[in-house]
Amino acid sequence: MQKVRYITDLSKVDGLSERERQVLKPITDKFVFRVNDYYLNLIDWDDPHDPIRKLVIPNEGELAEYGRWDASDEDTNYVVPGCQHKYGTTALLIVSEVCGSYCRYCFRKRLFRNDVKEAMSDVSPGIQYIAQTPSINNVLLTGGDSLILATAKLRLIIEQLREIEHVKIIRLGSKIPVFNPMRIYEDQALLDLIREYSNEERRIYVMAHINHPREITAEAKKAFKALHDAGAIVVNQTPVLRGINDDPDVLAELLDKLSWAGVTPYYFFINRPVAGNSEFVLPLERVYRIVEEAKARTSGLGKRVRLSMSHTSGKIEILAIDKGKAYLKYHQSRDNQYGKFMMLDCPADAAWFDDLPGNEQHWNRPSKKNNNIVSVNEMVEQVY
Repeated sequence: MQKVRYITDLSKVDGLSERERQVLKPITDKFVFRVNDYYLNLIDWDDPHDPIRKLVIPNEGELAEYGRWDASDEDTNYVVPGCQHKYGTTALLIVSEVCGSYCRYCFRKRLFRNDVKEAMSDVSPGIQYIAQTPSINNVLLTGGDSLILATAKLRLIIEQLREIEHVKIIRLGSKIPVFNPMRIYEDQALLDLIREYSNEERRIYVMAHINHPREITAEAKKAFKALHDAGAIVVNQTPVLRGINDDPDVLAELLDKLSWAGVTPYYFFINRPVAGNSEFVLPLERVYRIVEEAKARTSGLGKRVRLSMSHTSGKIEILAIDKGKAYLKYHQSRDNQYGKFMMLDCPADAAWFDDLPGNEQHWNRPSKKNNNIVSVNEMVEQVY
């Protein structure tokens, strides 16, 4: 198996100058850094605005005062440690606090703090909760990255979930298909595991995180094919990010290349207002226009994608923004308001649902499902 070398020290990144390493060092003191040599080779180091570079190399804006550690109040969704249950049919198991590389825009940056422990090495309490909750027919293994786990560990979790009759879909949240595609197509045990437990009645989905068409390399396409051949369904989701993919031509190319590779375009997301993410923020109206222009350039297969915000109250789909008004609906709802339509004023600088005047009339602040869970938003900030 081809070995990918992981790097957690900026000084070992050959493409950076000594000055850049010194400038970026305080950022990696606060926000963890990790990348691998395969992914670094996708960067054009002669281009200071290279989008692949911006995805994984720290930026000075990460230290700007902005956002919250947990912008969607995920702490309120935990029913037992390691298991979230926000929507009726879907549960999340936080199975890893490690990724193939760390995206600088990550909405779960909090997981990589030394003082935060949300990922569980023992997911038994979560699996027990799922077994006792018949409404759950989807389980998402996420983190971190579910495919960073050793295949033997992944098998242990999947086998237990497959013993629960009402769990029909297992989702694997992962950027590994583009961070380290060799981990997929060279691991026969992983492909055998998927083949064994993904069939016509109960399917395994890989929820890929592909942000830019340049990530879809020959190796990535080989990983997609291996997953498809093993019986997995692969779909993709990405936020629209300033300086990375905020261009209709780039997003259209991404939609096309995904469709051509048999990967379903699933969601375009509004970047959550998370601490350290100010560099990637775009106004809602601009994101809507970019996405619509991109969809106009692609086929109906590419147009399947939905533009949404993963808000505390649910997934809010942006139907249109026009003449200072935002037309929205709940695509998923914590409070069982699926399909609820909202028309709100949309100031030019609004970048999140909470920025829209009158939003508070449409949702209620959640209370915790488990009072033993501590919100990272209430913790004293620490460096690594």
